[in-house]
Amino acid sequence: MAIRIDGQRLTTAQIGAAATGPLRVEVSEQALDRVLRSHQQAVLAARQRPIYGVSTGVGANRAVDVEPDTEGAQGLLRSHATSAGSVRSADRVRAMLLIRLNQLCAGGAGLRPAVVHALADMINADALPVIREFVGIGTAELSALATTALALQDRSPRQDRLVFGPHDALPFISSNAAALSDAALAVRCFTATARAALVVAALSFAAVGGNAEAYAAPVERATPMPGARTTCRLMRTLVGAPEPARIQDPYGLRALPQGHGILLDALTQLTATIDAYANAPSENPSILADGSVAHHGGFHAGYLALACDTAAIAAVQSGQLALNRLTYVSEPNHTGLAPFLGDGTAGASGVMVVEYVAAAALGDLRAATAPASTQSITLSRGFEDTASFASLAARQLLAAADRYELLVACELVAALRAVRMSQPPLTARQARAVEVCERLSPVVTDRDLTGDIELAQRVIPALAGLVDVP
Repeated sequence: MAIRIDGQRLTTAQIGAAATGPLRVEVSEQALDRVLRSHQQAVLAARQRPIYGVSTGVGANRAVDVEPDTEGAQGLLRSHATSAGSVRSADRVRAMLLIRLNQLCAGGAGLRPAVVHALADMINADALPVIREFVGIGTAELSALATTALALQDRSPRQDRLVFGPHDALPFISSNAAALSDAALAVRCFTATARAALVVAALSFAAVGGNAEAYAAPVERATPMPGARTTCRLMRTLVGAPEPARIQDPYGLRALPQGHGILLDALTQLTATIDAYANAPSENPSILADGSVAHHGGFHAGYLALACDTAAIAAVQSGQLALNRLTYVSEPNHTGLAPFLGDGTAGASGVMVVEYVAAAALGDLRAATAPASTQSITLSRGFEDTASFASLAARQLLAAADRYELLVACELVAALRAVRMSQPPLTARQARAVEVCERLSPVVTDRDLTGDIELAQRVIPALAGLVDVP
């Protein structure tokens, strides 16, 4: 994938798509000019006034005057590279590097263009640094980016070695790019699964003879929220207007626009938040090309933390309805089929344990919604007395995305079996969904369904493609 980096137009969708690699970036001349002018202003400003992290120490050492030099910059990077935990996956690191490159090209860091060139070369070579899990608390991922800076130095050619100086070190690490990368990857997964979830719900709807009135135009007026309205319109295209089996369905189908729409709206807000941060010159201090200098708290990513928490909570609202629908298609009173969609043998378990797996996934999903944005902490001798914990919120959201996908996959295994067994009339899109899932075995005798769940997870992107993007 190729992306032109200008510091102004990087999107969450691009970040998610590019993270899988290979990735080719090209920095625009306008962006490089912006970086150069910001650096020139930083050098000029440092001669006229104190600049945090250049002529002062950092954290509680901000009142300590230091001589701006390369030795101090190198010490800052080495000390701040301290981290712990498991190694992050390549897609998470790749997304972090892409975001950080674009942020630097917004032109507020004050560092040299040589650093931007080196970072772009690292991305193009896919020479990813080793980044560990615990690297920040939502006030810049200092450890992740200090580690990256050291890796940039190590891979630079001997004849033209890049050495971070006083105007490069702190500016480079002053970013929440790692949290933003996790959030962007979570959005990628959630977006596909949220679309596929409607297709799966449409199969459950067919299996139990659902009532499409729950998605009718008047419901859009009754629930005047964008996500609910979108869900109504999409479900109408998926299920049509069949003769219903009952006047009102249980909530898993009847309240689908309300329970699922909230997830769509939360993802929209989170996407807008990521887009904004990924294109912002939010380094502290901010030194713009026009000469403006400001020491600030823009690294406090409270907006991102809250948006991640909200999306995770919204996923529970949608996910618990998926488990409810799995229960419906397992119930003879709804389908007219054998209990648990068994083969008719007395006591057959059928998809009984699929429901247990789904419940376990929902439990994990709920556990991942403990709000990180309500946390705070005091560090650095009491001088840094708040933190957004956006890094934690984004990590939790990324884990939640996997659990939500598993939950939808479990519903798919049961819904597909129910449709195959009952052979209800299907719309063209429901029929196409069944075709997409042809690799899932039609055998209904009791057996290990682990492989079915794994296959169901793999077809989720294809199912998402059956839903028109609003």
